[in-house]
Amino acid sequence: MGDTFRTKMNGSRTASVRSAQARTGLIGALDVGSSKIACVIGRAEAGGGLRILGSALHESQGIKSGAVTNLELADQSIRKAVDAAEQLADLRIQDVVISVQCGQPKSLYSRAERPLGGVLLDDTHLREVLAQGKRQCREEGYETIQAAATSYVVDQTRGVTDPRGMFCERLGVSVHAVAVRTGPLHNLRLAIERCHLTIAQQLYAPYASGLATLDPDELSLGCTLFDMGAGCTSIAVFMENSLVYVDSVQLGGAHITADIAKSLSAPLGAAERIKTLYGSALATSDSGADLIDVPLMGESADRGIDRVRRSRLNSVIQARLEEILDEAQTRLKKSGFDVAAGRRAVLTGGGSQLPGVREVTARVTGKQVRIGRPQTFQGIAAAATGPAYATALGLLISAATTPPEMNDPNPPTEVKVERRGLSRWLPPSLFG
Repeated sequence: MGDTFRTKMNGSRTASVRSAQARTGLIGALDVGSSKIACVIGRAEAGGGLRILGSALHESQGIKSGAVTNLELADQSIRKAVDAAEQLADLRIQDVVISVQCGQPKSLYSRAERPLGGVLLDDTHLREVLAQGKRQCREEGYETIQAAATSYVVDQTRGVTDPRGMFCERLGVSVHAVAVRTGPLHNLRLAIERCHLTIAQQLYAPYASGLATLDPDELSLGCTLFDMGAGCTSIAVFMENSLVYVDSVQLGGAHITADIAKSLSAPLGAAERIKTLYGSALATSDSGADLIDVPLMGESADRGIDRVRRSRLNSVIQARLEEILDEAQTRLKKSGFDVAAGRRAVLTGGGSQLPGVREVTARVTGKQVRIGRPQTFQGIAAAATGPAYATALGLLISAATTPPEMNDPNPPTEVKVERRGLSRWLPPSLFG
């Protein structure tokens, strides 16, 4: 623990304001999932460095599809994950950046314009028009968890990523926001706050995974990320260095495990073990004739063993996986981003580690697919460098490298204009 790595940043990322620099200090990242809770503690340093101090993974209980179903069990699971990471880091954390994937996430869009009369654009102008656009990203029954500019329009010039320093008669901005249902989000916050933690920022989980796993060219040219969790499969589309579309299919790895348990009459624990050790998403694999031992529900250990062909197991896995991907593909086509985002797709999350998932995803979606692994660095356990840790590491990277107001969905109602020179020492009443 304790080694430093440099985060890979794309310098052409859409700008919101210039004043806020990369954060320095202690950062805690908490990824609350349906099957596991990951906590990573790091320290951001000047110059873009990030020092990893501790990380831990704990089984998740009381949470389904990212939403709290049992407050007491969720509380205990979060505490154990955070305590384990704190022991490795040899310190305690108070503020955490959390991932959100509950509450049926959806995309909200808005556009805002403001006449400026040929001024030279600075941070104040961008803040004003961006705040106007973000305040429009609201929907009844939903709460916006993050919102950011995707592009600016300077007069008739579209697709401007950073208009500061340009002359402008009329400035416009396009904003994309992620919103989730209010109830599940409040319950998730409650479970975390019961652990005496303060939520500093909340981000859509696949957005964080994208920061940790996607290459700069994928962010720029277009890429679809599938975050395959236990309770749901989340979708995030990136284009021109911005998140432009989100969705979620309420099916994941736990549903594959349940299918195996039902088909083979095995306990859930045994079904999960069989899936991990022998499972493949390709039913026509070379090992289809192999026989595997399956414990039977309710039977004693000496009598309750059945032997089934491995191809039968793989057929169950493939059928459910194809259903999940078909639904995801249907939603992408309906949104229009299936074609717009190009043919590149990246798989991450615990479910992406199953053999054959890449090949099945490529066939169903018609895209070029790779497995996304988070940035590697020295000093962290090998088990913490896989796709299951992608979201937590992405949260850490975002907190260390992105100004908090860039994704803040609740901009201030009034933008204070900074006074300079002698005006700083004069009473505000003199300025009206």
